[in-house]
Amino acid sequence: MNGAKLRARLAAGDAISMFTPHHTSSGLSARLVELGADAVFVDCEHGTWSFEDVRATGQVVRSVGGAAIVRPHSHERPIIIRYLNAGADGIMVPMVGTADEARAIVDAVRYALPSDHDKRLVIAMIETVDAVDALEDMLTVEGIDVFFIGPGDLSQDMGYPPAPPFGEPRPDVVIDKVAVAVKKIRAAGKVAGTLGTLDEIPHWRALGVQFFYVHSEPFLRRGLAAVKKALA
Repeated sequence: MNGAKLRARLAAGDAISMFTPHHTSSGLSARLVELGADAVFVDCEHGTWSFEDVRATGQVVRSVGGAAIVRPHSHERPIIIRYLNAGADGIMVPMVGTADEARAIVDAVRYALPSDHDKRLVIAMIETVDAVDALEDMLTVEGIDVFFIGPGDLSQDMGYPPAPPFGEPRPDVVIDKVAVAVKKIRAAGKVAGTLGTLDEIPHWRALGVQFFYVHSEPFLRRGLAAVKKALA
């Protein structure tokens, strides 16, 4: 499984890009990897991917050298186990708020894959102010490879829309809170991740973020706008 390859690159200090195809498509997922993505985000929290989609997409993405990272709809133990057994290269669990929840995720991964759990990447999503405040305890949990700050849900938790209008930055107060979390993660010697636009990535990379979740839709939007402008 290519989760181990991602972990090795992160340990070496590399930056990793994980793109979301936005659609349930193994072909598009593979093409994103062929074009340069390190991993593909298989979003089973907001998307429509089935367990068979996860299995098939994981196979084709690995065949072109990438990894399939699955986000389940929750941290229910049976769901995590089933996605891992379906072939996910990594699991990206939403709304992790306490050290006990982080430990339960690690336990579920090791139960699902007793002999090769080290081949999968384990990502805990930190998405509320309370979770940021509890990070010090969570960072003591062994077995979490990436602590990912989700700026969309964090924005909502702070009273802002999950995403700003296209092309506009997030509120400074949200950016500052993400930076606080990144600083805690880096100080503990752990790997930090977050969602980043093309404009935001250099800022977060300079602060030591290594794992980047990137939306593919903005690239399509800009490309199509350029075509329409050229046609006009």
